Amino acid sequence: MQYFDENSNVLEWQSEELYVPYLSPVDNKMHRYFPDFVFTAKTKNGTIETFMVEVKPFKQTQEPKPQKQKTQRFLQEVTTWGVNSSKWDAAKKYCEAQGWKFKLITEKQLGLL
Repeated sequence: MQYFDENSNVLEWQSEELYVPYLSPVDNKMHRYFPDFVFTAKTKNGTIETFMVEVKPFKQTQEPKPQKQKTQRFLQEVTTWGVNSSKWDAAKKYCEAQGWKFKLITEKQLGLL
């Protein structure tokens, strides 16, 4: 948030104010996904673009590897992956329809690893 506030190229930003409807694979019902950030900025080439950004731990951005033993932890990871994937697919479609870009950011992009 400090980056958005201090960057002169960021024209406006918001946090968790917009929602994107998505179909959950867990209960097969529609839910609302609130992405972490939406911001509009002037890019290096001078164009104005809007981005939808989700910040997640890297581990949650990777599909769990199949395991012989279905532990509670593994089942939770599969559920989290399924829900997150559905959210991100819906967000990408929403952004495409708006002419925006969707970005998924982890601690790797933030330089925290």
